[in-house]
Amino acid sequence: MQEVRTRFAPSPTGYLHLGGLRTALYTYLLARKNKGKFILRIEDTDQEREVPGAIELIYKSLRQAGLSYDEGPDMGGDYGPYIQSERKESYMPYALQLIESGDAYPCFCTKEELDQRRKTAQDKGETWKYDKKCLHIPKDEAKRRMQSGESFVIRQNIPEEGSASFDDMLFGHVEVPTNTLDDGVLIKADGLPTYNFANVIDDHLMKISHVTRGTEYLSSAPKYNLLYKALGWEPPLYLHLPVVMKDATRKLSKRYGDPSFEDLLEMGYVREAIINFIALLGWSPGDDREFFTLKELEEVFSIEGLNKSPAIFDMNKLTWFNGEYIRKMPFEDYLTMAEPWFDKELKGTGIDYRYLAQLMQGRTEVFNRIPETINFLKTQPDYELTLFEHKKSKSTQESSLNALEFMLLVLEGIDNWSETALHDNMIGAIKEAGLKNATVLWPVRIAISGLASTPGGAVEIAYLLGKEETLRRIKNAIERLRN
Repeated sequence: MQEVRTRFAPSPTGYLHLGGLRTALYTYLLARKNKGKFILRIEDTDQEREVPGAIELIYKSLRQAGLSYDEGPDMGGDYGPYIQSERKESYMPYALQLIESGDAYPCFCTKEELDQRRKTAQDKGETWKYDKKCLHIPKDEAKRRMQSGESFVIRQNIPEEGSASFDDMLFGHVEVPTNTLDDGVLIKADGLPTYNFANVIDDHLMKISHVTRGTEYLSSAPKYNLLYKALGWEPPLYLHLPVVMKDATRKLSKRYGDPSFEDLLEMGYVREAIINFIALLGWSPGDDREFFTLKELEEVFSIEGLNKSPAIFDMNKLTWFNGEYIRKMPFEDYLTMAEPWFDKELKGTGIDYRYLAQLMQGRTEVFNRIPETINFLKTQPDYELTLFEHKKSKSTQESSLNALEFMLLVLEGIDNWSETALHDNMIGAIKEAGLKNATVLWPVRIAISGLASTPGGAVEIAYLLGKEETLRRIKNAIERLRN
């Protein structure tokens, strides 16, 4: 049986977007499930769109995602180079072979000529495709013009009659009339191949067995198979993946502000949660299970679980996923990830981060939301006195004033400002006075936080703030309630 060899072949045009990450993930899982090889190839033939530093970003993103490749530009392999621009000399011999067999031809039309013919067709309401004008140049003349230094491209010669087809593992048999296909460019004027040609040559030379890519290439695949046939090669198995959508009408796109993988990591989404969520965008394990480690995905992933319909990227669902992962992570891991976010608001305050993390872990959905949740510990927000009114604890502004005056005396008498001492003294005093915990602790928490909802109650917040700040905030609340 042929070894399974899959490849992820991004263009270095910027950050790894989430649709690209999903393609990489499925390509990786397909290889790992079948004990095969996962290859990284950089397709940089479109030099005008290349973004400086993007290749290093691709390496970094795949490392961060945990998708380790077996061969690639930064680690080598038996079928390198793995950057297309470094393989430039590989393509022209095959293009010339296609010219000799009549499956391709040199085209000397200038951009201005092509633009004019395209405009003429559009003015007539016709769909324009290349009209094979240069196909009819005698071979000797074409060869002489190529050797003279005249600018040219090499085009694929698509048959004007008949059909072209391919078989896809998800969409089945796809067949199109060849007269609907354009004589696309194989080699550009700068001598570099187009994607449509380079991917065929490279996939064959690298012995790629399975090609995964988006459904936007479904219409191009018949042209690829014509090239395989013309070169006498066996085509790979194709798997075209439905697009990832923002909603029912729009594709996920960085252009519209949709996050990249890098963006999500910087926002404080957990790598494992992102990968788990991305895996379920168009794939199902066949049961109700939702949570998978990458290792588990390697074992259960199957093509049979893929869906033909576009997948909707739901940010709220990802956030829920992330919160579940955060709650389940070991405390020390949470503390390590939370500390930089604590620092954004509390650096230099002396607040006990370890204690704060114990309060925050169960409330954290995304790490970048931590600062807004804890900034009250540094600066108390302005708040309305109506916060002291609470039906469930039967609190009013008047009863809250009484509770705060009572608790102020208790807190002023505590010298050992530990959580245990605070708890024992506060609860003991409430019990001794014959009061209810909620009647006293609710207004204390409001007074020292200024918020209706907080991580932790009155005891925990008082401990975090320290004695001086706690007493200052309670006195301020008493003064406001009195006036």
